[in-house]
Amino acid sequence: MELPSSSAMETDANVPPAAPPKPLFQALKPHEMSDGKVQFRKIPVPSHLFAPLKRNWMEIYTPIYEQMKVDIRMNLKARRVELKTRQDTPDVSHLQKCADFVHAFMLGFDLCDALALLRLDDLYVDSFEIKDVKTLRGEHLSRAIGRLSGKGGKTKFAIENSTRTRIVIADTKIHILGSFVNIKVARDSLCSLILGSPAGKVYSKLRAVSARIAERF
Repeated sequence: MELPSSSAMETDANVPPAAPPKPLFQALKPHEMSDGKVQFRKIPVPSHLFAPLKRNWMEIYTPIYEQMKVDIRMNLKARRVELKTRQDTPDVSHLQKCADFVHAFMLGFDLCDALALLRLDDLYVDSFEIKDVKTLRGEHLSRAIGRLSGKGGKTKFAIENSTRTRIVIADTKIHILGSFVNIKVARDSLCSLILGSPAGKVYSKLRAVSARIAERF
């Protein structure tokens, strides 16, 4: 009987042992991700928005309750909209999406635009004030707000259409709804207008940046 050579024995010794099979875990159910605890979100409602909220309540309630499977109610005593997960909520992230949707409506976005926050994952709302860009008072502040809107809202619509965003100008506060990249382009254009750049110069820069974004994507 022939014994195995020493080189063959060394080769066998260098072979690593077979790794144990990877464990297979089932996907966690939504209520298991939060340890079975019910998750809440509460959105305060300013008094001047009570009437619009009441008028559009069913358009807000239906997609949240039926499509996102999240409970919603209006707490009249505390003056806030309250959201709560259910046992059949398919994903815990739906709760935050619904909160963002209601918050966007409170900021002044059209209901059809705010609904996009429920359907798409990469949409956000970014807010800033004119004083964050430049300290303006009196007539200078009024003129800056006028430059942002343009005659008949022309400037605001041009920025919205070029960047695929939606913009709400509420006194000195500006809210932008869109994707991260598009929000940045729209914010840069609005900041240029606040700082005093003429609308024509902002338009030309906006066209160039929009063309680059279109090529990239």
